[in-house]
Amino acid sequence: QVQLVESGGGLVQAGDSLGLSCVASGRTISTYATGWFRQVPGKEREFVAGIIWSGGNTYYADSVKGRFTISRDNAKNMVYLQMNNLKPEDTAVYYCTASEPQSVYYTDYTTWNYWGQGTQVTVSS
Repeated sequence: QVQLVESGGGLVQAGDSLGLSCVASGRTISTYATGWFRQVPGKEREFVAGIIWSGGNTYYADSVKGRFTISRDNAKNMVYLQMNNLKPEDTAVYYCTASEPQSVYYTDYTTWNYWGQGTQVTVSS
């Protein structure tokens, strides 16, 4: 079983930067796909970014491409999301996720196995 804990959320102004971190425990996630989703009340969980086990391939939602960067440190069992030039529409609860790679379809939240509790990001205009 994998436990994920996010940190780094907060309240920022439009144009600011913020970094999120996610630490995994229970087992190593070095061979797992990992990613970030976000959700606002009343809406479905939305794909933000994903990264394969080696870090060699990354995937982004069109809405964050060029502004957000996902990375991972397998030695530390951690995943990161660097968010630059934040916009009010980025306001959401951000969730870290991980899954065995053979079972995941990156943009479909129903195919991911493990989730953190989420961290709130609020961007004021």
